Amino acid sequence: MSDDKTLSTERTLPHPPEAIYGAFSSPDLLALWWGPEGFTNTFETFEFRPGGRWKFMMHGPDGSDYLNESRFEELVPGAKVVIRHDCLPHFTLTIELIPAGEGTHLTWNQVFDDAETARAVKARAGSANEQNLDRLTRVLDGAAGAA
Repeated sequence: MSDDKTLSTERTLPHPPEAIYGAFSSPDLLALWWGPEGFTNTFETFEFRPGGRWKFMMHGPDGSDYLNESRFEELVPGAKVVIRHDCLPHFTLTIELIPAGEGTHLTWNQVFDDAETARAVKARAGSANEQNLDRLTRVLDGAAGAA
């Protein structure tokens, strides 16, 4: 997607769709990789079901804390995760998982409620989504190595 309200990234990961979906559905795994490099997470509420709430604090590397409140909108095991971010900045994140050989082609589309917010987030956190996927890959590499 390339409209002015959407931040998109995509990548083929060397893990099956079920493993990637599992990294979303497991709060222990998700807390390890969610967010840009240097961030950690403390989950308060994690209801991984359609309509379920996800409330957590992201802890930045500079010591700042960022409250996040979201809702799981759509969950299709091994195929799709849709999350509505209910606090500022408001957006809907759609992650789609498409089998690709031995791995998965992942698309990550973050649609903001308005173009101005999308531009501001992109300017401030341009590579954050790529860093998220880097962290996801490392967590899954470690989980596969431990299996």
